[in-house]
Amino acid sequence: MRILLVEDDVMLGESMVVSLIRHGYTVDWLQLGAAVEMTLRTENFTAIILDLTLPDADGLDILSQVRKAGHKLPILILTARDDIDDRVKGLDGGADDYLLKPFALQELLARLRVIVRRVSGYAESKIELHGLVISLAKNTVEYHGAAIKLTNTEFKLLTTLVTKAGRVLSKEYLQQTLYGWDEMASDNAIEVYIHNLRKKINNQLIKNIRGVGYIIEK
Repeated sequence: MRILLVEDDVMLGESMVVSLIRHGYTVDWLQLGAAVEMTLRTENFTAIILDLTLPDADGLDILSQVRKAGHKLPILILTARDDIDDRVKGLDGGADDYLLKPFALQELLARLRVIVRRVSGYAESKIELHGLVISLAKNTVEYHGAAIKLTNTEFKLLTTLVTKAGRVLSKEYLQQTLYGWDEMASDNAIEVYIHNLRKKINNQLIKNIRGVGYIIEK
């Protein structure tokens, strides 16, 4: 799952990037708000973590622009502002959750999991489908009760396909979901990871729609 982090505090941003990557996320980081909407026009993300106090813009204005442009991905607001009016404006303006600074990393991760699950239609921390049990909190996978050992990239790919079950996802979409701006991937990387998942889990689970993309049916 790929996260767009919008945070101007360098020390905090670096710490969050390292922690999110360690917990299985792909992270791209912006320090200015002006680039957010333009970035969303050409890149696919699972969620946004948005600081309200940016050097070039108010985060609430960025939030409004993102929603008016029709982007529906979940947004978690970070801010040092403890005024209740700001929190209400953020939530009413389209934010999915609100976290005050300073915050504990574990709470950030938990809230991020919640909003990602919610937009995918899952209420619990475990996603169950076709005998698969995926724990977003522990980054573990079981298939019909047996533990399946996956690489970090395989886990992200499987989670993306499962949380969007019933939708055909193009190779380009999956590449953008798995790889950030500083990462390189070969042209056949997605095919290789799909092949590995089929070998490790079930050869029939992930279907290839020729010329379109891949799907796990609901």
